[in-house]
Amino acid sequence: MAKKAVILKAASKKKYLPNSKEKYMCAKHKKFFTDALLQWKKDILKSNNVNNLLNSSDDNVSSADIVDQATSLTDKSVEMRALNRSRKLINKIDSALQRIKDGTYGFCEETGEPIGLKRLIARPIATLSIEAQEKHERDEKIYIGD
Repeated sequence: MAKKAVILKAASKKKYLPNSKEKYMCAKHKKFFTDALLQWKKDILKSNNVNNLLNSSDDNVSSADIVDQATSLTDKSVEMRALNRSRKLINKIDSALQRIKDGTYGFCEETGEPIGLKRLIARPIATLSIEAQEKHERDEKIYIGD
């Protein structure tokens, strides 16, 4: 399930969406993002378990056909990359949950300024404000171009 759908799903269940009229990162905001992040993590883990179950049956199958072996190897490689991305995403979700607990969630790691509710709703694991992210991407392009 896509991350945006998870957040919207969480929002529709509770009929609450953080807004800028409330104090930034008040208890309601923290609860909303905690619930959304936990649901997202649960959905990722569930999806990975289903995929592992469906794909575990062909682990011991070897084919004499080299094309079938190559296809199987390619499929396994794609699966492993997807699982690795999922693991990294779960680590980012766990990190965001920890930041909620320690009171730093929602604030840019570089500037200390609020990231903004719209950005966090779109990307709840964000650690940089839009401006800091854009600067980071510009600096990355300059570095790669050299």
